Amino acid sequence: MSAHTHMEDARDSEADEQRALGIRLRTLRKTKRMSLREVAALAEVSESFLSQIERGLTSPSIASLRRICAALGESMGALFDDSREPDQADPHLVRYQDRRRIFRPDGSANYLITPLIAKDLEIHQNVIAPGRNSGAEPYSHQGKEECVIVLEGRLHFEWNGNTYELGTGDAVLIDPKIGHSFSNDTKENAVVMWVISPARHDI
Repeated sequence: MSAHTHMEDARDSEADEQRALGIRLRTLRKTKRMSLREVAALAEVSESFLSQIERGLTSPSIASLRRICAALGESMGALFDDSREPDQADPHLVRYQDRRRIFRPDGSANYLITPLIAKDLEIHQNVIAPGRNSGAEPYSHQGKEECVIVLEGRLHFEWNGNTYELGTGDAVLIDPKIGHSFSNDTKENAVVMWVISPARHDI
């Protein structure tokens, strides 16, 4: 397969993700019976920008997406793709194919690894494509501690005025309530694990 074909596939996948995210947000807004104007004002974004997100024409930063979810009275957990139910009934077990995927605006695949019954621990696996980042604005979320572990590749990570260049096997512990951001400035995928305590399903 040629490099050009790979790029086309990546663009198609990104467009699909943007559409899925937009549909999810529009459905949430309609369910809440809120107008574009109301949500945009509460989220501190323009009405036209929110409309473009809902139509899958643009992607928000993680920080602005969190504000949109908050305006809707929801956590980021509301963006999980629940279109497919797990095949097994054991609430303690999560099979690889049954991991819940959250729609993310940064072009990454984010999977929840821990079962929904978890109370004190929440683990996500994030595959961040080359050139992708969390947006120009740092984001934060609830939790007491968060450990960021790079399983493969490299990750540029910023938190509380500190800059970390993380390689395979590196880890950094942060307070997730303080703004942080990340980017993959390499030409390879970065596979990152995010371990959060307590579990809030709100990354």
